Amino acid sequence: MFSAAGHTFPHPDGISRRSFLTAGVSGLTGLGLADLLRAEQATGIQTSSKAVINIHLDGGPSQLDTIDPKPAAPSEFRGEFHPIQTTLPGVQVSELMPRVASLADQFVFIRSLVGSIGRHHAFQCQSGFDEKSLEAFGGRPAMGCVVSRLLGSPGDVTPAFVDLMQGRPLVRNSARPGFLGPSFQPFRPDMSKRFPRELEAGMKNELARLGDDQTVSLKLNSALSHSRLDDRRTLLAGLDQIKRDVDASGMMNAMDRFQQQAVGILTSGEFANAMDLDREDPDTLARYTGPASNRGTQSTTSEGTDSIQKFLLARRLVEAGVRCVSVSISDFDTHSSNFDRLRHLMPIVDHGLHALVTDLQERGMLDDVTVVAWGEFGRTPRINSKGGGRDHWPRVGPALLAGGGMKTGQVIGATDRIAGAVVSRPVHYKDIVSTLYRNLGLDARKITVDDPQGRPQYLLDEGEPLPEV
Repeated sequence: MFSAAGHTFPHPDGISRRSFLTAGVSGLTGLGLADLLRAEQATGIQTSSKAVINIHLDGGPSQLDTIDPKPAAPSEFRGEFHPIQTTLPGVQVSELMPRVASLADQFVFIRSLVGSIGRHHAFQCQSGFDEKSLEAFGGRPAMGCVVSRLLGSPGDVTPAFVDLMQGRPLVRNSARPGFLGPSFQPFRPDMSKRFPRELEAGMKNELARLGDDQTVSLKLNSALSHSRLDDRRTLLAGLDQIKRDVDASGMMNAMDRFQQQAVGILTSGEFANAMDLDREDPDTLARYTGPASNRGTQSTTSEGTDSIQKFLLARRLVEAGVRCVSVSISDFDTHSSNFDRLRHLMPIVDHGLHALVTDLQERGMLDDVTVVAWGEFGRTPRINSKGGGRDHWPRVGPALLAGGGMKTGQVIGATDRIAGAVVSRPVHYKDIVSTLYRNLGLDARKITVDDPQGRPQYLLDEGEPLPEV
């Protein structure tokens, strides 16, 4: 069933759908675009199965308490967790990550992530850029929006980019299309019923000011009846209430592209099927359910053991043809009670990463799908006096990579004795984003997209794919 402004409709193929999936295209405004499909047709990239799953560890994870433990550091730095040996000789991670440790040959451990702007959202992880870059022209687009621009088409039965992020990344619109305009915004299914994520009071007000379109960018017009779903021309005509005056800017053409794709997605069933976890095997659902534990404390903004089923959704979407999926897990903003909160949260993430990578591997998808897990910055080496917390630390942070045909089973970069500064092989956010683009078959330093002034902008102005992988 489709949920549309309080009404439900059976899908045209006769299979019922869960009503928690809401999709469509209302309330779009933005810039016009020329040459909407600038994919490099000759490369054949648009028919490949290459994809990216971008996992944002919302709030900023501690490098010391995850993949860069410092057991020889003084107690006020090393914290409460002990290191454990991974399957890689001489490589240790936090005791909270035994499953990742057992699968270390499938990961790249980046201990030297630098270049953070120190802001609490996911835009840098989504694009590589400072949010102020090209701000006068609408800002840089997120990588998934670029992928939609280059590799998507209106006829696709699944969107090229699906944003499953919640919490801060949703409120701050971290997956925004920037100067590409509304045609290339991500599809954002409403997952709030299945995956509730409590927002801080300030962010609730911030989200409310942004309006409903921020939380669910796609929904059917309530004027559409069930019988009209079979007539795509009628459906397209009824999807918006905007007067179609003479439009010299081309904005309406851009909006029509988005609407056309939405019609195909809504009527094909591929997207709805992928989003419906009730269609999944119960054993697979159990595989993506984190461990129950009485250790640690779940904060009001942290997610529970079912949250890693968002990783399963990401796998299902990629399997259905989506090129880029963004996911978030909250809440790593541990200014207080860092160790107690991580005892709850990190085993869930550890379980989820292991489940996702092994599932992709068993399905023969791992070489085609790149997984990255990272946050907006690291956390202070020194434990603060405000109840045993760690504060923001933009100087260095952790990141994990897997899949994508990369050379895994290695550590890149190193920090000093307290994990406070990089001492070898700094890796910038743009280097990782460049690697993600490369794994999709896109050269970020050679391919351009036009800004609203018609000037070509390279996908990245700096950064290189990691030569180690």
